[in-house]
Amino acid sequence: MDRMNALDAGFWYAESDREPLHIASITVMEGPPPGPEEMTGVIAAKLPQVPRARQRVRTVPLHLGTPVWVDDPRFSFDRHLRRTAVPAPGGMRELQDLVGRIMSRRLDPARPLWEMWVAEGLAGGRWALIVKVHHCVVDGVGGSDLLTALFDPEPDPERDPDPVPPPADPGPSRLALALNGLGQTVGRPVGALARRLARPPRAEGLREAREFAGGLPHTVEHITRQSVPSLRGPAGPDRRWITAEADLNDAKAVRRELGGTVNDVILAAVTQGFRELLTARGELNDRTRVRCLVPVSVRGGGAPLGNRVSGVVVELPCGESNPRLRLAALRAQMNELKDTRQAAGADALVRLAGTAPTLLAPASRAVMAVARSVFQTAVTNVPGPQDPLYVAGRKVLALYPYVPVAAGAGITVAIFSYVGRLHFGITGDLDTTPDLDILASAIPEALTDLRSSSPYRVR
Repeated sequence: MDRMNALDAGFWYAESDREPLHIASITVMEGPPPGPEEMTGVIAAKLPQVPRARQRVRTVPLHLGTPVWVDDPRFSFDRHLRRTAVPAPGGMRELQDLVGRIMSRRLDPARPLWEMWVAEGLAGGRWALIVKVHHCVVDGVGGSDLLTALFDPEPDPERDPDPVPPPADPGPSRLALALNGLGQTVGRPVGALARRLARPPRAEGLREAREFAGGLPHTVEHITRQSVPSLRGPAGPDRRWITAEADLNDAKAVRRELGGTVNDVILAAVTQGFRELLTARGELNDRTRVRCLVPVSVRGGGAPLGNRVSGVVVELPCGESNPRLRLAALRAQMNELKDTRQAAGADALVRLAGTAPTLLAPASRAVMAVARSVFQTAVTNVPGPQDPLYVAGRKVLALYPYVPVAAGAGITVAIFSYVGRLHFGITGDLDTTPDLDILASAIPEALTDLRSSSPYRVR
């Protein structure tokens, strides 16, 4: 029985009409766009690599266990592959508006949780491929792996000319689901406790627990400071989505000169974006900090689809005017969070919650409510392929991410690197974030500011 893990189930239960929880990739492609039959053939050839594409979610009676994945006996490409067009003149603004409308609608929970849109009409004969997947299916790193599986590393790969889908499995009965869930609820925690008591604690585990506990006061201090009023979670289900681009080599050059990681440099650039946004809103002072959730992958090599991600809360020092000092402050915070293993500790707590599946549904909704006072934005950076990809023989020109706004995050920023470029996808609530362009335009400028402020001008 293919069962969700605790975090996957949390995303499933936490979704609502006002806060749809899907992630997406928006790929700008060379033209011309493929026809319906050609696109169906391309995707059909790839589906055996992605079993979730033909599976839907079934919940366990009385929530005695986490939901399970079962084959959809009525699966049809027509329900998932769709076509649309970008309005004239077919620029990035028109594509962004189209993506915002598509992302405002929830995926059908009775079907496999994905949609794929071919959007024709981009200027220069280009088109866009929009892939939308529920967050309970995959996290950001897994989404990158999924794209790599769906796309081709060369224009003309060998394909099975007539792929035959596997027969659908009707899945377990409701009684079997309930009995298996009862075993998950009672048997698994008892067995885990017995095994834990039978072996002595490892010194390494005790040390990690002490480090996690030692870092908790700093985390609590961060999340209890006063928040910025205008950066509340979404007001409604409609979404605004804006893009930005930067050179990955610029971020690497700043890292070499000023230290830290590429992710630290990107966080510093995003901090500058929020600084400009809050200045325009009249909410910036020299003490302004924005609490930011930074997802951290705990995915091991060869891990299946699903969510293996934890997170840490970082304060973006928007009130600091010096770009070098902003980067230094972020480096110090990230190093402290790594030293105290806050991400690993949070992951352990999520896995612990999975031993009590009957509590997951109410707990997931409660966490979303509590999160409104914990963080105000989320920034996720996913390394992508640095060699060109292809779909139906057409070259991928740019790859932008989409992540949802929910709970405390009124604005989210996702970054995907592809062939030497950083592609930013910035999401906000349609009604409360008409000024996302200010944030988006400030991010590439921030990388330029960081380069010019380094002690040795990077060339």
